[in-house]
Parts: sequence; C-alpha cells; structure tokens
Amino acid sequence: MQRTLIRSATIISMDASIGDLRAGDVLVENGRIAEVRAGIDASDAEIVDGRERIVIPGLINAHMHTWQTALRGYAANWTLLEYFRRMHAGLATLFAPDDIYIATLAGALNQINCGATTLVDWCHNNPTPEHTDAAVRGLIESGIRAAFFHGSPKPEPKPGEPHFSEVPHPRREVERLLAGPLADRNGLVTLGLAILGPHYSTLEVSMHDFRLARELGLIASMHQGGGPAKTPGGWEKLIEAGLVGPHVNIVHGNDLPDELLQRLIDLGASFSVTPENEMIQGHGFPITGRLLKRGVRPTIGIDLESVLAGDLFSAARVALSMQRALDNAESRKSQGTIPATTTIPAREALRWITTEGARMLGRESQIGSLTPGKLADLVVINADDLNLFPVHDPVATVVMQTSLANIESVMIGGRWKKRNGKLLVDGLAQKKELLARSGQRLVQDIERQGHAAR
Repeated sequence: MQRTLIRSATIISMDASIGDLRAGDVLVENGRIAEVRAGIDASDAEIVDGRERIVIPGLINAHMHTWQTALRGYAANWTLLEYFRRMHAGLATLFAPDDIYIATLAGALNQINCGATTLVDWCHNNPTPEHTDAAVRGLIESGIRAAFFHGSPKPEPKPGEPHFSEVPHPRREVERLLAGPLADRNGLVTLGLAILGPHYSTLEVSMHDFRLARELGLIASMHQGGGPAKTPGGWEKLIEAGLVGPHVNIVHGNDLPDELLQRLIDLGASFSVTPENEMIQGHGFPITGRLLKRGVRPTIGIDLESVLAGDLFSAARVALSMQRALDNAESRKSQGTIPATTTIPAREALRWITTEGARMLGRESQIGSLTPGKLADLVVINADDLNLFPVHDPVATVVMQTSLANIESVMIGGRWKKRNGKLLVDGLAQKKELLARSGQRLVQDIERQGHAAR
C-alpha cells in the first residue's frame, strides 16, 4: 500500500465539514485522500514535514487553449478582432501535429508547475485526427488530470468550402476518441466537446452539436461573446428544444442579457470566466458579479498564454479585484460611499479555482477539496517564503499573495509531480528546445505572409 502523510501543516480543505486546520495532517493512500485531521498515526507512510506549509486542493483551470503555448506573448497587443484574424485565420493554419503536441505538453507541465492539477484543454485547432491525437498524447504524457474539450478550427474558407459556422461537430471523430484513447470516463484524461454554440454557428449546427453532446453524455462547452451572434435568438430556441442543462458550459458570456442569463442559470448551465483576457482583448467586463448576485459562482480559466501568464492564482485575483472595484464604484454611485465591508471575501475566489471547477466538470465527488475518499490532488505552498511570511490569515495568503515561486510541491492522484520546487519530469530542457523551435517556425512563417504582430 502506497501511503504519504503530510504532517503538521496548515490545511485549507475547502470542505465545510472539515474546515481549516492550523496544524493538521493529510494521509494519502493508494491515490486517494484517506484522512484529514490532526494527529494521524501512520508511521509506515512516507512522512512529509508540513510545518510552515499550507496545503490546499489542486487548482482547476477551467478554460485554456493549450495549443498556443509556443506563442507566449505574441498576441499580447491584439484585440479580439485581431486575434480572430491573426490567430484563427492565420497562425493556426500553420500548425502541424508536432506543434500541437509540444505546445500541449509544455503548457500542461506549466500548469502543474503553477499548482493546477486539473486542466480543461479547449482544443480548437485540430484539422486532422493526427492533430487531435497529438494533443491528447501531450496531455497524457504530462501527467496532469485533464478534460480534453475537442473543438474544430476556424480558418477562412477556401473557394467552394462552407464557412466553419456551417460545419457540424464531427461525430465520427468524437466516437473514435470515445472508443480509443479517451474511453475511460473516469480516467486521468477525459473527453468533452468544444462546440461553436449559437454565437458562432448556424441554428442547424447548434442543434446538431447540442444533441450530439446530450446523446453521448458529454459536456458541451462554447464561447459566448465577441461580435454579433451568428444566430440571434439561438439560445431561446435551444432552450425550447430542451437541449440546455447542467452539461452546458458557457465561456465568457459578457453580453448575455439579464433575463437570458437567469434562464441559463435556472437550467443549471455553468459559466467559465477568463477575467484578464476578457478585459485585455475587449470582450467586456467579466460576469463574476452578475453570477454572484444570482446565487451561482463562476469557474476561472487562463484562456490564452499567447496573451498572458498561465498562473491561476493571478487570474483569480484579477477576477476578485475587478469585481470588488465594480462593487465599490456602484456603492459610491448609489450610496455616496464605499461599502462598509468587502463585497467578496478572499475565500470566495479560492472556490472559483477549486470546488467550482470540479462542479463544472461533474466531478465534485472526486476532486476540488481535501475530502477523505476523493482523489489525492493537492498543492503544498511554502508559507515560510519571505513574500508570504508571517501568515495571519491562510486563505488571504493563498489568494492574495501566493505565486509560482511559492508552489513547493504538487500531487496528482497520490503521485508527486513537483517536489521541493522542481517539476519531476525527464528531459525538460529538450522539451523546451522543441517548444522554442515550434514557436520560432510558426512566427517566421506567418510573418513572411504579412501577418506580423505589432
């Protein structure tokens, strides 16, 4: 029996029945959390000294286009309209399967390095099965827990070809994945659908894709926002057809009218906010506060490392700070003063990147909190580091002050993926070299075609 005991740590369990422990233990057995309490006796286990450490559940990155990792920073100055033209109609068309593989592998490893144990990889640059298989291979090789959301490319159509908005999601390819590398619905890497939705497809295509997801029992995730909808009134028609429910995940949603937002909430849809990128590229203000007012919480994603950093703590802070600012401004306008106390406590932001991510994936019984019986996905933070010490409020320390520099160890399914500040991965230098070569070639090729970044 493989056992690990983290002893005498500050524990933020995110489980209401356990709470926070200033000096507690976490026992891991055979890949699962066995106990969380003070004074666990497990002398036969690997003992990890948790003094001056904070243990939290593994973070869940609810939305990222990992295939863009080799283009880090290249799109930092693009608006959303430029991104559509230069990325989807430009750079994306130049990717070979090997480019998808190394970007996905390196991006997933970076997520582990930053404390994310689960990644929702929203892969919409897979024009061939070989591209898809390369992405899945990268995720599996990285060792991260992942939901591979299979999407479809968005190039400009060639003469005689239909626009991507008129192309249904490929059933045959989805069935191939379910019969092959992603057959295990409880495996380390599972399948979801990254569909176009009514904002980016015709009504006929939306109906097809929503029915496909429901028939196969898969999450249907889609972008909502960025220019006019391809199918105005499409959501209402999908709701009337009974195709909207808890398996539907809406990304962004900035332009959803209040009435429609409430209908989607009432039907159980989940919402993934990518706060930093939404404000940078022009989607609009994130809908964090609009959701909270209606009694639901968002999940948080990075979105694009071609634009910004892959650190989920930073994304949660941006969401929290932005919404507090909006709330403060509204209070000044309506009451003539700021609120007497903060409108959103720090613990709320930690929920967005742990328990809420698990709920969106329908895996709240398996991940998202340090609860006995759940999979042992956890992060050890060095609270003795100068930027965190001394710790008065552990939750505030984690949410408001923790960075990549403080992520000491990461465990996924009971296995250490990072220890003592170092990723446990072979050949990292060679992988970085492959990533650099891929990015350099892609940038050189697109700049020859006149799509250079500003």
